[in-house]
Amino acid sequence: MIETIATRPYDDQKPGTSGLRKKVPHFKQPHYVHNFLQATFDTVGRGDLETLVIGGDGRYFNRDVVAIAIRMAAANGYGRVIVGQGGILSTPAASNLIRKRGAAGGIILSASHNPGGPNGDFGIKYNIENGGPAPERITSAIYEKTRSIERFRIFSAPAPEFDAVGEHRLGDMVVEVVDPVSDYADLMEELFDFPKIRALIDGGFTLRFDAMHAVTGPYATEILENRLGAAKGSVVNAVPMEDFGGGHPDPNAVHAANLIAAMMSEDGPDFGAASDGDGDRNLIVGKGIVVTPSDSLAVLAANAHLAPAYRQGIAGVARSMPTSQAVDRVADKLGIKTFETPTGWKYFGNLLDAGKVTICGEESAGTGSDHVREKDGVWAVLLWLNILAERRESVRGIVEGHWSEFGRTFYQRHDFEEVDSDKAEGLMESLRDRLASMAGQRFGSLVVSEADDFSYKDPIDGSVATGQGVRIVFSGGGRIVFRLSGTGTAGATLRVYIERYESNPDRHGDAPGEALAELISIADSVGEIRRRTGRTEPDVIT
Repeated sequence: MIETIATRPYDDQKPGTSGLRKKVPHFKQPHYVHNFLQATFDTVGRGDLETLVIGGDGRYFNRDVVAIAIRMAAANGYGRVIVGQGGILSTPAASNLIRKRGAAGGIILSASHNPGGPNGDFGIKYNIENGGPAPERITSAIYEKTRSIERFRIFSAPAPEFDAVGEHRLGDMVVEVVDPVSDYADLMEELFDFPKIRALIDGGFTLRFDAMHAVTGPYATEILENRLGAAKGSVVNAVPMEDFGGGHPDPNAVHAANLIAAMMSEDGPDFGAASDGDGDRNLIVGKGIVVTPSDSLAVLAANAHLAPAYRQGIAGVARSMPTSQAVDRVADKLGIKTFETPTGWKYFGNLLDAGKVTICGEESAGTGSDHVREKDGVWAVLLWLNILAERRESVRGIVEGHWSEFGRTFYQRHDFEEVDSDKAEGLMESLRDRLASMAGQRFGSLVVSEADDFSYKDPIDGSVATGQGVRIVFSGGGRIVFRLSGTGTAGATLRVYIERYESNPDRHGDAPGEALAELISIADSVGEIRRRTGRTEPDVIT
């Protein structure tokens, strides 16, 4: 039986860059989840008996919300829901299922790289029929619905169990529980030369993949160990846990320190990688070298033709505005176009659907291609392995060879986390107020050539996004970008991106902190970071 239950709106359900994210206790408020899901169903529209994909990264509260979503989908006219076994689906695997099964969309439950547990973070986002995150016109409409919602619909019976593969019914709706790994692993086997990668591994090549007790453990185990023959135990922290084993599932130098330490030792593996909570981010490490996400994007674009799926070349590349311009130089040499978008994978969807680009990337460790409509951590790892299997060089050798050919873009991102929101907004407003007079100003030895607040007009649908980050560009190619992140759940995260291009190969071995020292100092003084926030150094540098 379908029940219609009265409710009252909450005023804080505006989705951010990657959906609605809050602390678990916040989501546990009466009807908080129900309101957001009903507003989503009311907004997206669908034909009768359409299919919906549901799954998440397995963090605390995941199972509860999967069950709620199943019951509400049955009450809102869906004919079938496809649920990952145990409520588990990595974000790229969910995108693949939406596309493969012709679903109307999907409910993805994740707070990505944010910590989990009873007092940790949780998130809900809606992906549309192309498998990608809902664009801003949809998320804005969902938010408007949440502000006036008065009732929600839910099936009165409990949701069927979803721990075993098979089909059940809830009223007139079919609940199909699927193996969350198999379809995705099959797709990867179509894209990459598994026999060649397996031959590399059989020849003594060693690797370590840190799943960080997050969703990619089962995916990496099936693909790397079972299908490609890596030694058992090559995937570490492989069992997903509701609190990620007490860790922070963010693949960066701070939270993947153990992996990086192993890769820096003489007897460490040849290749190291990690992924995040929901499987869409990646970290690539070679012996003695941590590959920055921006460099990784550039290397993958330059070498994609070595993998079967991309042998005919790539149509174009897209990067988020704060991502370094290293991939632009690759595109120039390949004679293809580079698109610069706001941060958020949803901005790549139209470009991918229109065939304008093949490979996309964000500086926040996200890389992907047109095989799905999400960034994909395991895909990036496999493309790296395919390149290594073809070139038979080390990770360091490939990266240093890339710098020799294209020049090196020194790059860092400085994160100031949980900054008082009013102070963070004040910092950004002050920067915007000074933009008009900034061109021509000298800071140290550098002169500002241009400064703006980035806006983007989608070349496919003409939609416009404004206020996407302050850019300060210096003569000679240096650049500082300031923006507030939309992925946190407490206060504001101020992100400062600093880059400088170096063509002289004699300087390519410089430490990034040294190469960027002057720009780092300028960023603090121009942004008035210390004065406005009280922070003397970032919480995380990547």
